[in-house]
Amino acid sequence: MPKRMPFHVLIALLSFAASGCAGVALTGLGVGGGVAASHQMGGLTYRTFTAPLPKVRSAVIAALKKMDIPAEKTEKIELGERITSRVGDRDIEVELEAITKNTTRIRAVVKRDGGFVVDAATAVEIINQTEAAFGKG
Repeated sequence: MPKRMPFHVLIALLSFAASGCAGVALTGLGVGGGVAASHQMGGLTYRTFTAPLPKVRSAVIAALKKMDIPAEKTEKIELGERITSRVGDRDIEVELEAITKNTTRIRAVVKRDGGFVVDAATAVEIINQTEAAFGKG
């Protein structure tokens, strides 16, 4: 009787097999590696925090500062705020949406080359660093 393949080996193999599709590969690695971002699809990375929008905004600004990414523009949007920046050939956008007074969802997207190429790894890192900033507050 053949042995069953361990789950983490299967995830690694699927990730390598899907190397042409960054979304599938990142999702596979995220499941196996415990990526803090809750959801990543098509280069958009989402995470919901149980915290009011002003506290999440402060954590995002601290995360961007730690990453040496200046928050160039902040604007009000329908249910929250949008923070944008440009670093090198990357356009960075972080949206904060107040779901309730104590729950805020952030969405990060980083695009390269005028928006044709998505840098999902940097978007995930912005959210990871935002989460880390909560531990210092």
